[in-house]
Amino acid sequence: MAKFPESLDDLPAPRQRRGWWRYLARHLPSVSVVLMMAMLTGIVLWPYVIINVPSGQVGVLWKRFNGFDLYCLCWVGRGTVLEPHELREEGLHIIWPWDKLYLYDLRLQSSMQTYNAISSDGVNVKAQISVRYQLGHDSVAVLHKFIGPGYLTSVLGPEIGSQARQIISTYTAQQVYTSRDPIQKAIRDSAERSLESNLDSLVQTEGMEQPDPKNYNHFLRNAIHILDTLVLGIELPPEIVAAINRQTEQFYMIQEYKFRVQREAEESKRKQIEADGIAAFQRTVSQGISESYLRWRGIEATLALAQSPNAKIVVIGSGKDGLPIILGNVETPVAPAAPAAKPPSASPTTPGTAPSGGSTETQPQRGGSAEPGPDNTPTASAAPTGSNEATPLSSPLEIPEVKSILSRISGAIGLPGSDTGTAAKPGH
Repeated sequence: MAKFPESLDDLPAPRQRRGWWRYLARHLPSVSVVLMMAMLTGIVLWPYVIINVPSGQVGVLWKRFNGFDLYCLCWVGRGTVLEPHELREEGLHIIWPWDKLYLYDLRLQSSMQTYNAISSDGVNVKAQISVRYQLGHDSVAVLHKFIGPGYLTSVLGPEIGSQARQIISTYTAQQVYTSRDPIQKAIRDSAERSLESNLDSLVQTEGMEQPDPKNYNHFLRNAIHILDTLVLGIELPPEIVAAINRQTEQFYMIQEYKFRVQREAEESKRKQIEADGIAAFQRTVSQGISESYLRWRGIEATLALAQSPNAKIVVIGSGKDGLPIILGNVETPVAPAAPAAKPPSASPTTPGTAPSGGSTETQPQRGGSAEPGPDNTPTASAAPTGSNEATPLSSPLEIPEVKSILSRISGAIGLPGSDTGTAAKPGH
């Protein structure tokens, strides 16, 4: 049989298509349906197959059938997986769609409850208690199997309420109202001891399918860790609260009076010390100050006052202590006008002296007195001439006592003779 060339123009023959392309092109509609069904199935089963464990939580796996576990690559029986190393930690996990993964929060949690109790003296007390607790990591699977996610309402809440009522019943209403810290600590310790002893009794080894179920007898003892129990509020009847407030007020008033007594005692000591200091100062000063020193200080004060430009009236005298007597703003008394007296008969002699040829001794006027001056010269003092007569004074410097004192001061400080302080001697 004659064979002809593949191509008359010497071109290579075209390549033939593969078989699977022809198969795909022939079954494209059915393949599209299968892909769509697989995609739909994946979308529907995604929440049941792909499980994301959030931060601070752990997952407990429950298996519907006995089979191979993708997590540990081992054969696992049905039911709750109790092994701590098979718990699903944080992150993404893949399980069979017929299995379930239960999430438990391992972080610190808080629950607030209000409990009614009766104090030891029969007063109805309403306590608001906040419980802060945390779950144990290795005990979560056993807790899930024998208690479940409602452990707060089925175990923890009633236990705290029972212990709170028991502790409050040992205190009076006033102690409950004022002693909060001891009550909180007592409730926490008592509830923790009660949970440790009672939770282990909930483990039933007969309901476990694990090879050695007795290893889980004490897992629930540390399943719930109670951090503290905080008493946030105590409500008593209004009458009891008012009585407690009045009693507290009286107590602090007594404390106030005690502090007042202590203050007065300290004040008495202070005054005694001050008096002792003043007495010591006076004794020291009295030993170092003499009469001459006081007189000299008085003279200095008088000179300083005399040089002052202020207008004033100063009367200077000497008391028993040797100090000058200074009176400011003293009004000069004006005596009432006396009737005119009969002029004496003309005489060549000076009034108050003897006539010529007689004694030269100075005679005081009738009704007056004579005082010696600084040089033992008598100085006549102004006196009324009659029984009811008085001589008016025009200036304080005309008073004889003032003249005598001024003359003494002038002589003491060595000043020249003053016209206002000394009287003229007769015969000069």
